[in-house]
Amino acid sequence: MEKLKSYFVDKKQQVVVFSSTAIALYGYDQGMMSLINTNQDYLKTMGIAEEDPQVGVIVSVYYLGCAVGAVIFSYLADKYGRKPALFGCLATASLGNLIMFVSGLGYSQGALTVMYLGRIVMGLGVGGVDSVVPVYSSELASDDSRGKALAQEFQSNIFGLNMAFAINLALTVSLGKTNEWAWRIPIIAMQIYPVGLLAIFERLPESPRWFIFHERHDDAAASLKYIMGEEEGKKKLDELQENAKQESGKSIGYSDMFNPKHPMFHPTLITIMGQVNQALTGYGAVSVYGPQIFELLGYDVQLSEFLTQGNFISYFILMTFAWLLVDAVGRRTVLLGGSGALVTCFLLLTLFGGLAQKSGELGIPRQAVAIPGIVSLFLATGAFGIGWLATIWLIPTEIFPTTARAQGTAVSVIIWGLANFAVTLLTPILFNNLAYWLFLVFAITNTFAGVWTYFYQPETGGRTFEENQEFFDEARKEGSWRVGRVREGEFRKLPYPKPDGEEGETQPLLARVRDQM
Repeated sequence: MEKLKSYFVDKKQQVVVFSSTAIALYGYDQGMMSLINTNQDYLKTMGIAEEDPQVGVIVSVYYLGCAVGAVIFSYLADKYGRKPALFGCLATASLGNLIMFVSGLGYSQGALTVMYLGRIVMGLGVGGVDSVVPVYSSELASDDSRGKALAQEFQSNIFGLNMAFAINLALTVSLGKTNEWAWRIPIIAMQIYPVGLLAIFERLPESPRWFIFHERHDDAAASLKYIMGEEEGKKKLDELQENAKQESGKSIGYSDMFNPKHPMFHPTLITIMGQVNQALTGYGAVSVYGPQIFELLGYDVQLSEFLTQGNFISYFILMTFAWLLVDAVGRRTVLLGGSGALVTCFLLLTLFGGLAQKSGELGIPRQAVAIPGIVSLFLATGAFGIGWLATIWLIPTEIFPTTARAQGTAVSVIIWGLANFAVTLLTPILFNNLAYWLFLVFAITNTFAGVWTYFYQPETGGRTFEENQEFFDEARKEGSWRVGRVREGEFRKLPYPKPDGEEGETQPLLARVRDQM
């Protein structure tokens, strides 16, 4: 009861709830289009066939909108504040969703063009959400709970995905695949997220860090008092002012971030490779084309859709371990554990997929290999959620100084958008040509992602933003980006205080997990 009460009085908790709901909007879109793409009335209204490449282009063009929206709204977040940028993101996403809903409503000519426009506009807004929310959330979270806050937000992302797929599935079953409202209702139902968030928007605090770095010290003091109370707020204000002095005069642009000679190039490349490696896990294909994977294992269309829903529910539940572990064992550990589990699961899926396809020739009961295949896919989904979903969005918020944090997160969204654009276009082609061998490709790409993470990804948890900057300073002095060579491998591990508050041995794992609950 006390925890429930804290959500209504604790401003940090309110920020987590707001941010979680905003991220759920992004998840909702992921689940929204999967069954709409097979609705016959939708295809007829758009004037395209189910096998038309434009079905995939309509889905993927959204990700290009996300990439552009990340740049626009990260700029607005730096210039005008995190809150005004968030307002713009939500309003834009709401407008794009409304445009999608009215495409072909009472008319047919030009419906496809309107749908494309809606997808792009909604992408602009959601891309802004994806770039600004992690920055806003991390700047208001404590140094030892940033991971938990963002992982909880991304668990809401999976709630949004579940909600969209469930609405789609219920309407498809009850109304059929030829009914207009079976695809229009799931689209307009998304309005609950941006409209609801805009309704409570004014109660949220602005980021004190943003105020400090725009020399609005009185506003920063008022914001900190609102969030933390007078005494703690004053202490935090002094700390932020001192940090601002150290970073003053260091205006950073995108050209600096992509300049190999600039100090920001190193964290920028880590951000880029994080999103590239997340794409290489292959889970983008699993989330978008889950029903086709179950069909590959030998199930009919409707049962495959129900199994996909079951997989998403399992995904949501297992995400609980993400926020329990990310601050308890560290970013590197959950990433590496996720890669190892994904490699194992995809190797098993290659085996079970091949046996399912040849079960008749080999005299093996199909269920004998299909059921282990289902278990492997469920476990792969959970491993991705625990290890790779939230963590890759968290790291950019921890490795850039305040003057480049919004741009760094925008770069992360841009790479995510481009990678997902490629995945949603290429996956159907790869499925058609490789069938179950696609899982072997994903096992190999996950191995690469894990190896790169082991050698080059520093541990950013349990440290202040300023302490994480020390890694990059030391790497330049050392002349190496290998984590094991920087300060004798200090950044391979998560720092923990002893019970008496001194730096030293780590706490027992169960104690650390308990502290996160």
